[in-house]
Amino acid sequence: MDNVITEYQKWKKQGDQLRMQAKQAMEIRFHELLTEAASIAQEYHRDFSATLKPPVNITAFRYKAPAGRKGKKGAKPPAFKPAPPAEKHTAPPDAKVTALHKRRAQLQKKIDVAKAAGKPTKNLDDRMYEVEDEIRLAGEGVFS
Repeated sequence: MDNVITEYQKWKKQGDQLRMQAKQAMEIRFHELLTEAASIAQEYHRDFSATLKPPVNITAFRYKAPAGRKGKKGAKPPAFKPAPPAEKHTAPPDAKVTALHKRRAQLQKKIDVAKAAGKPTKNLDDRMYEVEDEIRLAGEGVFS
């Protein structure tokens, strides 16, 4: 009888260890997939100026941009998002500043259109401030 109980306890302990390993592996994979989905959504937004919509059966996930990167705010890919690791920029700083100035010009046009249509511009103004702040941090002045 003691032998059966001992065997059962060993089996149960091995099962618990395997269960914990599987749980950790699933959590890691889940976070990897969400991070990948967010980066795909960001790239899609940058390339096509549109946001990807999640499948119909996913309703509770939201995307929040990491604090270090200011960028697309409208995307809603799956998002119990741990902040994605900061990407290493391979482009020289001049390209980054040029892109920021281009983004600023686009935002200014959107603000002008929204004001002409009588729509609220607070979100656009906030984005403009973020872009101008990034330009200042890059050591460039803001051009009008």
